[in-house]
Amino acid sequence: MTENGLPTQAPERTGGGQEPFRAILTPHRSLGPRGFLTLMAALSIVGFITGVAFLSVGAWPVFGFFGLDILIVYNAFRLNYRAGRIQEAIEITADHIHLTRLHPSGRAERFTFNPYWTRVELDEGRDGRTALNLRHHDRVIGFGRFLNDDERREVAPMLRKALATVRGGTSF
Repeated sequence: MTENGLPTQAPERTGGGQEPFRAILTPHRSLGPRGFLTLMAALSIVGFITGVAFLSVGAWPVFGFFGLDILIVYNAFRLNYRAGRIQEAIEITADHIHLTRLHPSGRAERFTFNPYWTRVELDEGRDGRTALNLRHHDRVIGFGRFLNDDERREVAPMLRKALATVRGGTSF
């Protein structure tokens, strides 16, 4: 996996000599744990100093509201980091396509497709928003919803190429 959460191919030989395509999709989080601690420390210091200034002029409720603001920001970041623990793994071989979605709660969903009857679709709306899907007959499974539109545009051709490779043909 690259730094921005886009997949990398992890080749591993199977019995038939063909290398399966494996990718792990994860959301990108620009603020790491160290940055989060720095941000929270800065907010706490500024909030405390400003709150003490208001407290000294008799506006004591403001001091409490600054503390409440910092608590709300902290909880928002914690929820965001929890949501960022979602992972989607895709494995493409000549026999199957496995899409495994690991939710932040630990619950896993697994979808299996026949690579010869499956298409990778990148639906693009008028506003430029994209949606990445695996279509197998009438069954459509969306994935990579946490990726931005450019990342989806980058992932779709990689998956199409991997499908064409395991099918033994060329990519269209």
